[in-house]
Amino acid sequence: MDISSEDYDNYSSAYDYYAFEETPHDSAFPHALHIVSIVIYSLAFILGVPGNAMVIWFTGFRWEKTVSTLWFLNLAIADLIFVLFLPLHITYVATDFHWPFGKYFCKINSFIALLNMFASVFFLTVIGLDRYLFLAHTRFVQRHRTLRKSMILNGIVWICAGIIAAPALYYRDTTEIGNSVTICFNNFHDYDHSVMKRTHTALTLIRFFIGYLFPLLTMILSYSLLAIRIKDKNALGCSKFFWTVFSIVVAFFVCWTPYHIFSLLELNIHHSPEFREWIRIGMPISTSLAFINSCLNPIIYVLISKAFMVHLEASVAEIFKYTLRDISQTGVKSEQRVDSKSNPTVCETVW
Repeated sequence: MDISSEDYDNYSSAYDYYAFEETPHDSAFPHALHIVSIVIYSLAFILGVPGNAMVIWFTGFRWEKTVSTLWFLNLAIADLIFVLFLPLHITYVATDFHWPFGKYFCKINSFIALLNMFASVFFLTVIGLDRYLFLAHTRFVQRHRTLRKSMILNGIVWICAGIIAAPALYYRDTTEIGNSVTICFNNFHDYDHSVMKRTHTALTLIRFFIGYLFPLLTMILSYSLLAIRIKDKNALGCSKFFWTVFSIVVAFFVCWTPYHIFSLLELNIHHSPEFREWIRIGMPISTSLAFINSCLNPIIYVLISKAFMVHLEASVAEIFKYTLRDISQTGVKSEQRVDSKSNPTVCETVW
């Protein structure tokens, strides 16, 4: 399919930013942003692969399975799947937005990126609701909070995330623009610009409301109630749990908020072309920030624990081992105490 540069500029980028055709009069600033993006993508890959793999190893294979470990296991799986695809993004930016991997990898790569975004925010939302129920509705937890039901709920989260990310498999496409450069882009073009605009707007708003605003409001409510509950209990284990999860949630929304803001601004390109330069500069920054989130959780697990200082001179694997064990032990014991009804209001930590 042949399209003009003007047509391409009207397409949405959906997760990766505009790959505008570079021309000699382009300023050096966007090129500098591309270099920064490559550095950040590479850093996310280098830290994210071993970091998330270690979390998966310890939570999935080394320790006793609990409802809490299952949430964080799936969160790490979502991040690991995404960072494994980062070399494709790195290559795309490094080659001045030439996509050499074919149409199907273009679709799959974008689908994986959106799947990670939705799965991560959904799991964080479920974790917040689960923690609140654990504290506020003990009898309900004793009857229904089982490992089997948790596994089913994890499956439902993955299915929902996959369904909402699925449009990428349909709309992502490749085409050549000038000098045999192949781009990977959202092909909303059906020779009807009004339909293209409506499709772009609908998908952006769905991502914003379902993948950002609704989870944000839900987590603000659940974690606010949780903070009140923890303050009343004044327990060390609760505080460790709260600050770990709070840090993860804050990191997620700090990383993803700029992306959603620029995605909404992107809608105005159809009506206000002056936004084009804002998007051209803002999307690389916001996308890079979103990418780095996939390697932050393992770092947070380390920094939040006293074991990091104690075992600072140990190997990276040992740091993760002691850190995650330090966080997890209280949670495992807490679940066991709740199951035995010996202390039905005890607070469970991260795991």
